[in-house]
Amino acid sequence: MPMKALLNRRQAISLAAATFVASPALAASSLEGVAAARASLKRLFGRRLAGAQLSVTPGAGRSWYAVGKKHGALSISGDSPVALVRGAYAHLRDSGLAHVSWEGDRVVQTGAVPFGSGARVETPFRHRAYLNTCTYGYTTPWWGWGRWSREIDWMAAHGVDMPLAMEGQEYVWRALWREFGLSEAELADYFSGPAFTPWHRMGNIEGYKAPLPAAWIDKKKDLQVKILGRMRSLGMTPILPAFGGYVPKAFAQKNPTARIYRMRPWEGFHETYWLDPADPLFAKIAGRFLALYTQTYGAGTYYLADSFNEMLPPINADGADARDAAYGDGAANTAATKTKVEVDPALKAKRLAAYGKAIYDSIRQARPDAVWVMQGWLFGADSHFWDPAAISAYLSVVPDDKLMILDIGNDRYPAVWKNAKAFGGKPWIYGYVHNYGGSNPVYGDLGYYRQDIPAIAANPQAGKLAGFGMFPEGLHNNSIVYEATYDLAWNAGQSSLSAWLSTYARARYGKTSPELDAALSQLVEAAFSTRYWSPRWWRSKAGAYLFFKRPTAAIGEFPSHPGDRAKLAAAVKALTALAPAYANEPLFVLDLTDAARHLASMRIDDHLQAAVAAYRKGDAAGGDRARAQVEALALSIDRLLGVQPETLATWIDDARTYGDTPADAAAYVANAKAQVTIWGGEGNLNDYASKAWQGLYKSFYLPRWSRFLDALKAAGTSPFDEASVARDGVAWERSWVEADVTYRRDRPADPIGEIRALMALVAQDGESAA
Repeated sequence: MPMKALLNRRQAISLAAATFVASPALAASSLEGVAAARASLKRLFGRRLAGAQLSVTPGAGRSWYAVGKKHGALSISGDSPVALVRGAYAHLRDSGLAHVSWEGDRVVQTGAVPFGSGARVETPFRHRAYLNTCTYGYTTPWWGWGRWSREIDWMAAHGVDMPLAMEGQEYVWRALWREFGLSEAELADYFSGPAFTPWHRMGNIEGYKAPLPAAWIDKKKDLQVKILGRMRSLGMTPILPAFGGYVPKAFAQKNPTARIYRMRPWEGFHETYWLDPADPLFAKIAGRFLALYTQTYGAGTYYLADSFNEMLPPINADGADARDAAYGDGAANTAATKTKVEVDPALKAKRLAAYGKAIYDSIRQARPDAVWVMQGWLFGADSHFWDPAAISAYLSVVPDDKLMILDIGNDRYPAVWKNAKAFGGKPWIYGYVHNYGGSNPVYGDLGYYRQDIPAIAANPQAGKLAGFGMFPEGLHNNSIVYEATYDLAWNAGQSSLSAWLSTYARARYGKTSPELDAALSQLVEAAFSTRYWSPRWWRSKAGAYLFFKRPTAAIGEFPSHPGDRAKLAAAVKALTALAPAYANEPLFVLDLTDAARHLASMRIDDHLQAAVAAYRKGDAAGGDRARAQVEALALSIDRLLGVQPETLATWIDDARTYGDTPADAAAYVANAKAQVTIWGGEGNLNDYASKAWQGLYKSFYLPRWSRFLDALKAAGTSPFDEASVARDGVAWERSWVEADVTYRRDRPADPIGEIRALMALVAQDGESAA
């Protein structure tokens, strides 16, 4: 059916007035965009906005929307389909009629929708970006079209117009490497498993959890066709992948005269191989990749090529021996080790400028109108190498309008853009990572965002600032952070934080009260005033809490958790007291669950410290008492967390269901279990993607610590061979990953009752009970 036929006569008349003043092609595009927006609104809100008049007026300026009244009906206008969906959602939400989140939606289907004022809402940011390359490992490996369709609608509702679209690229890489002579056996050894593809794509790893099943590659290809079709129909401009220089080991072996560097291992994995952009093969591979990609998915404008994500550029290498390693100023390429080696500054600048130019040229030759996109994470994470002179050199030869930097880490590395002098006149996106590894402690910093986002938009030193974005490594947690930041990106939420919270509560929970507003404000002061969850990385041990980390007897030196725990306990108590009035609002129950398990998890850490200290002093009784508290809290949290949308069982079931054969299903399950526990390598990545999930508390974290505490108790005051115990623990972890165990999700019949019971356990040793 033609798109125009989807519109009723009155809508068509309204559209004509708004769009037919432009060229016929633009008018047709506007009609199609309105149809795409209307379809998105129907998926999100059912028939709630069926009578609304929608109109698109494309323009070259800032994106905008307006919600008003026209011909007696609600009217929604904007410069793009995304703006229409954003405007509609903002209006419904601010009227208390709808809320859209990862945890679920609340939509009121009865009663009239009030008319809007007609005021124009304009974002100060040309683009609103979203997603991180790592999201495609920590969250989306088992997604199908239904889940992706939902996420794209979420993007539109939050005004996102520039998402990273990384699915489906293995289909193109497979075809390309076949053309360059790799056998099927070599390809099977090359691609990493589905839960680890982001780090494979960025050159950090090769062949980990291989092989990557052909069925997964083919499924993701078909999925990407749909993803890009939907994104483009809504007027989004997706960022697509490009060649960053990493080649298979088998390719390096087949091309012994090529200038290929053996990069130093990342985080305890084996080495990977990077092709010098000055080598003629680089341009050939890059051009062919883009040609194949365009044939498969259509042309794009923005192409992401990250050559040095936590991998330092070869600088000293010269001549044939470059293939055997030469790594700039050390290039330890791990988070834990940064070895300083003297490098001639002039040589460093020259080499970096040449790299930057060659990478851009490799994209330009195939897509002359393309813009090279790179993440700016490396400039903060490896700042010992990427000083201002190095950044300037790397960017210097690329035309200003042909490179865009995603400065993703301003909540952790806020000085990058300043040190880089706003990236020397290149367009750039300002944003936050916020989430690491999909791990889900309760945190964010709403007050900071309210100051920082308007400030960067107005900063005269920001150069060619082109947008704002959220770049989480994983999704499905702390939704309030993303609601708040994308509101600020649209110049919304500019009243007081307390007023914004009240509107948020009314939309998310259906109603609010002075008591609820006060409790939420207290929760924000307690938990959502923390910009970065620093405990997630302590002494080269990852994990959101001590309980999530590999055990060590040194935990007595662990610093206190961020936030205000006393205020958090008071907020949980106040929210639990209000729960009878909100027990039928699932989003309220989930938010209270998050706050309660966060508080209780930190309390487990206290008891772990007490148990270790007691056992080391030979106080077995004291250690046993503290250990009993750990077990009681862990099991209580585990029971409660069955109410959450995600559990260990659902993660594993999603992986298993994605498999078309028993062998594929088993491989996906092994990937899924490894990622949220041991991760991989011989470095420090274990527990990086730890989760507060039902199943992990009971079946992984608790027995792992129990084994360690058994050994510690047995040692008493005698010397404790922690290294031996740690080796045994690692073997146990690997056996856990390999074990064929079925996990079941158990939903609590009375989650509010479980929360009360959990808080009573917390209160037994000093915290306030509800």
